[in-house]
Amino acid sequence: MAKIHRFIDNFDLSQEQLEISGDIAHQITKVLKLEIGEKIELCNGKDTVALEEIKEISKKNVIVKIIDLKKENINLKKVSLFCAVLKKENFELVVQKATEVGIFKIVPIISARTIKTGLNLERLQKIAKEASEQSGRISVPEILEPTSFEKSLELCKKDETNILFDLSGEPLGGLAAKCEKINIFIGPEGGWTEEEIKKARSADFKISSLGNLTLRGETAAIISSYLAVNLK
Repeated sequence: MAKIHRFIDNFDLSQEQLEISGDIAHQITKVLKLEIGEKIELCNGKDTVALEEIKEISKKNVIVKIIDLKKENINLKKVSLFCAVLKKENFELVVQKATEVGIFKIVPIISARTIKTGLNLERLQKIAKEASEQSGRISVPEILEPTSFEKSLELCKKDETNILFDLSGEPLGGLAAKCEKINIFIGPEGGWTEEEIKKARSADFKISSLGNLTLRGETAAIISSYLAVNLK
């Protein structure tokens, strides 16, 4: 069975027929080379997915007709990844893979040992959107502007499950999420400072370890995202 490609945007799925233009039309016709009669999925980025059949293709537009409309269950668990800014390609990998495993929000943070501080948010949002469509998500994770470590702590409420990952922490095994909102913190290549760990403890964070080996920042971010999303 051929793969049905999904596209996420603020589509008006109440219409029986839709005209698609711009980047999505280009992707349908020029990149994927889909043809009249083939099917695609359109998602409104909230809770609704429409199965559509391609009816017409012009130079700039694609006209599709709805075949089926359905509501998809939204994952009530909202996991936010607070990740120290890494090298460009490494942080882009984090955004892509964290999106694929189900992260709700990504917050780039500037910690004491962060070396790289510049990010192209527009490119990161594009990566997140493509990863969301590829993995079959119904929404795209929000990506915030880079913020300081101290301010990022303030974004986390004490009645949420807040975890800072560090080699010195306790094993993650057996940890249970006390609520549907989970915040996980991953440090830079040089690790957290003692002062940062102290501030996290003061904010009632749990300090947890991903094992006995020292992981690269992007590896730790991807693994911890998967574990947090699947935390019972």
